[in-house]
Amino acid sequence: MKPRKIPMRKDIVTGEMFPKKQLVRIVKDKEDNISIDPTGKANGRGAYIGLDVEIAKTAAKKRTFDKVFGIKVADAFYDELVAYVDHQQARKELFGDE
Repeated sequence: MKPRKIPMRKDIVTGEMFPKKQLVRIVKDKEDNISIDPTGKANGRGAYIGLDVEIAKTAAKKRTFDKVFGIKVADAFYDELVAYVDHQQARKELFGDE
């Protein structure tokens, strides 16, 4: 049997390609609301970053999503993103690959 193809996506902070499951999707909808998309299926323009706290902190420092989506993103969103990535990284370390 042929091995299954693993979907790859590009991390917008580092520019590296990762398997989709190792990334988190950030979505901008039609009303210019920015949100974290844990399902990966929300409507809108999506961008991916790696599930690493250092990558999330770099995104906050460089204000990466302001540039990617072309709008001003609140500081609270970046704080929420760092907390979410930290939580997901801790889950991954505790429970392993799901």
